[in-house]
Amino acid sequence: MLNKAEYWLGLCDNDLKAAKAMLEANQFLWTGFICHLVVEKAIKAIIASKTCEIPPRLHKLSRLAEIGDIYDELDKDQQELLDILTPLQIEGRYPEYKEKVSAKLTKSYCRQLLTHTEEFVCWTKQRLGSLPQNTQAE
Repeated sequence: MLNKAEYWLGLCDNDLKAAKAMLEANQFLWTGFICHLVVEKAIKAIIASKTCEIPPRLHKLSRLAEIGDIYDELDKDQQELLDILTPLQIEGRYPEYKEKVSAKLTKSYCRQLLTHTEEFVCWTKQRLGSLPQNTQAE
């Protein structure tokens, strides 16, 4: 049976495939939104591994990183990624923000977001390799 961290990381892997498909379909707002989901789930994997509990239902990535006690471990680029992705989770949903957010989400920009998101997931998996793993099922 999957442990809690593996559960969240499995969701990351599936969502990365969806983000790539959205990028190829030129659905850039969705690409950014899914990148946010991936990083959120990666951080929640760390929280689940540390606490053996279901992570909080929060979406602000920097706050989740603080709860997971990893924010200070992140380099400047990773912290910036959290700041870039967090608004995409909320602002992309509402008409008054959608046009503004969509304007900066070009294919090239989204490709970079996706690359940094994949790197964050790799970092998370490496980090989890050094933490004790929860063995209880979700």
